[in-house]
Amino acid sequence: MNEFYHGRYIITETKKDLTKPDWGGSLDPTTTTAMMYLDDSVIKGAFVFECVWFWSTDKEDKGSPAPHTHDYDEVLAFVGTNFEDPYDLGGVIELYIDNECNVMNKSFLAFIPAGVVHSPLNILEIHRPIFHLATGQSGNYMNSGHAA
Repeated sequence: MNEFYHGRYIITETKKDLTKPDWGGSLDPTTTTAMMYLDDSVIKGAFVFECVWFWSTDKEDKGSPAPHTHDYDEVLAFVGTNFEDPYDLGGVIELYIDNECNVMNKSFLAFIPAGVVHSPLNILEIHRPIFHLATGQSGNYMNSGHAA
């Protein structure tokens, strides 16, 4: 517990009631670990920022978000955990951007401009944990997405 005034700006967990409608609800705790989440409801005035570990593809339903857009720019990052080769993603991810399929096996950032359709996002293989970050210029992820 941080006793200092500015300690309220330090996030050490995810929201307990976090659901993401385009993911079909909460992330599956048997294949992912939601680490930290920030938005306007956590700290007034904050933008959306999420950290998640993906560590298994044992489930047949990978929880892929449906194609959607946002009213804001979004950045997605998927980072491998191979310390000998940090660009090795340790798996294979399929990400659709503007209906174009991109298959990635290297650590990557994806910049999604506002209004551009993206997803599905399918995690096809995981050989070692993959760290995921997502951020966008909105105070609330759920109110800014639109089904495509």
